[in-house]
Amino acid sequence: MKKRLYCTALAALTFFAIAAQDSLSSKNKRYFDIDKNIDIFNSVLRNLDMFYVDSLETNSLVQRTIANMLAGLDPYTEYYSEEDVSDLRFLTTGEYAGIGAIISYNDKKVIINEPYEGLPAAKAGLKAGDHILEIDGQDMRKSSVKEVSDKLKGTPGTTITIEIRRPGEQKSRKIPVLREKITIPAVTYSTIADGNVGYLHFGGFTDKSSEEFKRTVLDLKAKGATSLVIDLRGNGGGILDEAVNIVNLFVPKSVEIVSTKGKVRQWDRTYRTQNQPIDTIIPLTVLIDTGSASASEITAGALQDFDRAVIIGNRSYGKGLVQTPRSLPYGGNIKITTSKYYIPSGRCIQALDYSHRNPDGSVARVPDSLTNLFYTKNGRPVRDGGGITPDISIAQERPGTITYYLMVDNIVFDFVTQWVQKHTDIAPAGQFELSDADYEAFKAFVKSKDFQYDRMSEKTMQSLKEIMDFEGYMKTAGDEFKALESKLVPDLDRDLETFKTDIKDLITEEIIQRYYYKKGVLIHELVKDKAYLKAREVLNDKEMYKNILNPTKLPPAEEIKEKLPRRYS
Repeated sequence: MKKRLYCTALAALTFFAIAAQDSLSSKNKRYFDIDKNIDIFNSVLRNLDMFYVDSLETNSLVQRTIANMLAGLDPYTEYYSEEDVSDLRFLTTGEYAGIGAIISYNDKKVIINEPYEGLPAAKAGLKAGDHILEIDGQDMRKSSVKEVSDKLKGTPGTTITIEIRRPGEQKSRKIPVLREKITIPAVTYSTIADGNVGYLHFGGFTDKSSEEFKRTVLDLKAKGATSLVIDLRGNGGGILDEAVNIVNLFVPKSVEIVSTKGKVRQWDRTYRTQNQPIDTIIPLTVLIDTGSASASEITAGALQDFDRAVIIGNRSYGKGLVQTPRSLPYGGNIKITTSKYYIPSGRCIQALDYSHRNPDGSVARVPDSLTNLFYTKNGRPVRDGGGITPDISIAQERPGTITYYLMVDNIVFDFVTQWVQKHTDIAPAGQFELSDADYEAFKAFVKSKDFQYDRMSEKTMQSLKEIMDFEGYMKTAGDEFKALESKLVPDLDRDLETFKTDIKDLITEEIIQRYYYKKGVLIHELVKDKAYLKAREVLNDKEMYKNILNPTKLPPAEEIKEKLPRRYS
């Protein structure tokens, strides 16, 4: 008996020793492969530098190589050179030192696209459409957007002189602007509706944004809000801790909000609420759409899993990946996807599988048939693998393709720039509407431009025609094809009238933004916003709110009991 036990123990030790050796051998081979490929890359670069027929810009070449290497992984793993680290800092803090304006390239010129309300550019009188000619005497006429942006940034408290030419004016203007430390507010707009429904639009999960969120909620409650609409539409996320802090405002202390799991087990983390909440019973609705991602989905998903809020809108983006910044030599940085996150029910909402790409390099959404079923705290069924599905879905209308090209080609922007020069003021944001006369003027403006659009449908129709000719169907179905072609091939006059409502909305919002900034656009949109109006309806109907979060038709108790262990703290 003792001999058999001894032999068994010896065999087990031998097995573990062999396994350890195999693991060490595999690790050593991996390190060798890394060193080998680094040597190969160094050799290629040096040979190119010495012998290539033309001179090379080494920094540009290497950075393009790194970008191409990372492009095969996922869109969130990114390299930042020393010159671009400030962009990463802005993404995480929402802060930079400059003039507080978005600039863009339009008609071979760098222009002011949008000055932020209350910040240096707006206070100095810079307006959307202003063409930047010089900065502190340095010619910017042939500069890129990045070169102009770098020149505008600088030490807070310093003054720069920007020479601009305003559309419609012959002479340029020189405008002094005092640089400030720019912090983009996280809460875009807040208000009270129906006398007791508080609303706030939350724009980004940047450093300390949860404190701003908390102050806004307390202010709304002080003004009489007895329920809340939290608008996370278009919010692409940010810092994970800030999402945990916001959920913490509405759920008890010490409950698990999210956990992260990745390759390096030592980095796996569980995030729990650290503070006492401010209100665990106030009714909540959260608005989401396809632009709500990452930290937005953690916030909405956790509140859904705890049955703490009714989620309204469209299915969210589905980003369940966590990025970690890592410092690199010479001041660079790399933001690496290191783990996936899991919300209280145990589900991961990552919707795209970047590890298994199609032959053409594209990635597919996780099909609903491959998703797994989970349950909220009250036993409501929810699924993983496809973002956050709202409790109440609001159909999202898709405007015509022409609206996309009118925006991308700056047709709407340029028309509004001219329109604003003729109108010193407009009606309040919630009341302003573009007149039919102004829309007719817009149609004439579009026709005066070399405007091309809907190129994809035109190419598709041409391909279909070639296939029908090749296969002989054009003889028997030629009339039907011509009828379809007349409807699908772009017709500017027809489409400007067909999509008049959508196009007028675009123009109206662009005009409102010039006078009342982003807050004004929100005020205007909320008047007819179906998701927002539904949220108010739900909050004003206590029975409806209760029935959504506590449905009477639940799965059998045994089934729920099997799913719930280890899901909730």
